[in-house]
Amino acid sequence: MTILLEEETDVAFDFDYQTLAKDVITAACDAEKCPYEAEVNLTLVDNDSIHQINREHRQIDRPTDVLSFPMLSYETPADFSHVEDFVEDNFNPDTGELLLGDIILSVDKVKEQACSYGHSEKREFAFLILHSMLHLFGYDHETEQEREKMEARQRSILEDLGITR
Repeated sequence: MTILLEEETDVAFDFDYQTLAKDVITAACDAEKCPYEAEVNLTLVDNDSIHQINREHRQIDRPTDVLSFPMLSYETPADFSHVEDFVEDNFNPDTGELLLGDIILSVDKVKEQACSYGHSEKREFAFLILHSMLHLFGYDHETEQEREKMEARQRSILEDLGITR
């Protein structure tokens, strides 16, 4: 598995965020039974940067906590049955890894939300990466049924990692 981690802002957490990111991404791939070695891009930014990206890509003029840019389309979440139909588009030609997509995470929002939700920055960081990973696997929360399914997956994977509120 390749995790390309870019830091476009100062990152001052009191935990090993690089190892935690790897652990969460790996756990998500394992939980969703990804049958391939995978590649994920994780970029850590500040609120100003994510605000600009949110405005450009989603036409929402405010900062958000995390953005997901999936590379794959799924008929149902984590259905990998068709990814080999488009090898040139779905796999890195140099490594052969499945290109899952990009995660852009606001470090400022991790800190803000951890404080407002009353849990650790470590938990918020892990939750946001996992939430985004599930989007990269085709999960969404547009309907109540989708939201419930996605939240159940999040809880289960975080519990397996021993990360609780």
